Amino acid sequence: MKKFLLPLCIGMAITSLPAAACTGIVLKSDDGAVVPARTMEFGFDVHSNIAMVPAGTEITSLSSDPEKSGLVYKAKFGFGGANAFGRSIVVDGMNEKGLYFGAFYFSGAAVYEELTKNNQSQAVSSEELGNYILGNFKTVAEVKEGLEKITVVGTFIEEIGTVAPLHYAVTDANGDSIVIEYSKDGLKIHDNKLGVVTNTPAYDWHETHLRNFIGLSPVNAKTVEINGKKLSPLSYGTGMVGLPGDYTSPSRFVRAATFVNSSLPSKNADEAVFRAFHILNAFDIPKGFIVENTKDGALHDYTVWTSVSDTKNKDYYFKTYLTPQKMKLNIDDALKGLKAPKIIKMESTHSYKDITGQFSQK
Repeated sequence: MKKFLLPLCIGMAITSLPAAACTGIVLKSDDGAVVPARTMEFGFDVHSNIAMVPAGTEITSLSSDPEKSGLVYKAKFGFGGANAFGRSIVVDGMNEKGLYFGAFYFSGAAVYEELTKNNQSQAVSSEELGNYILGNFKTVAEVKEGLEKITVVGTFIEEIGTVAPLHYAVTDANGDSIVIEYSKDGLKIHDNKLGVVTNTPAYDWHETHLRNFIGLSPVNAKTVEINGKKLSPLSYGTGMVGLPGDYTSPSRFVRAATFVNSSLPSKNADEAVFRAFHILNAFDIPKGFIVENTKDGALHDYTVWTSVSDTKNKDYYFKTYLTPQKMKLNIDDALKGLKAPKIIKMESTHSYKDITGQFSQK
């Protein structure tokens, strides 16, 4: 079988760690479809494309380090999704069994094991965990067991000037969802009952913080009377007064949890996909709204791309900063006849549909 190795990196090295304001959600439809979705934010273009990896591919871990190799395994299941930095690493995607994986920045909190001679043969680097999970497991329960068999370490990534500080969202076609975190306290796996993930702090901190906002409601406030004076709401939307609107991770977590749990029911997968894109529109960050000044210049954290995964039908949808038109690929169909990993371009350009001709008098 053909080995699945990382090609050389492309893009400019960034000596300062970029910001990352990713937001993930999970929706479920009345017909049993489970639809995880997310935005990918970064301080510069991460050069994502769509990578497909067929079952049987031999994958060698620690391939970011040309002097070392870690865990070597053959993918039991084919998988595909978005990569980063032109590498053959899926940072967001789905396998042929409907298992979804997404990597989210966990800067300042992520801590991994040190690579040693004793653990090297079981070592997987933090940026490679998606390949391991999607290539080997069908369900969240299997993922939990599989994580006990490997050691996750950090490998220096030139483009960000450090190891990849990540935590991970995993959702299966049955609806089970978890958030995987490696920190100074070791491995923690959180059941994602809320259907939301953002960035630091840890997932359980966000759960506690959310308790400050349990009074939020999509229902408009009613008129009240104080000492005979009637006070009516000034406008619609009063049930959401106090909803945080900034782009910090805690605020996005509260906003996403509120939107997900206020969303109208979806009859089927198509409707859930449609609603997921609309919810994530509220988390789209244009360039210029978040700026980090560094010695190398200003970094503008922005929404590089957005993805939505239909784990029932194995359809993977995405749109990008330059190509806002929604794209779709079916994981099963894309894998048919594929003998080796293949990468296709994710982004093209933007265009507009001109409807002026509909007013023609001809």
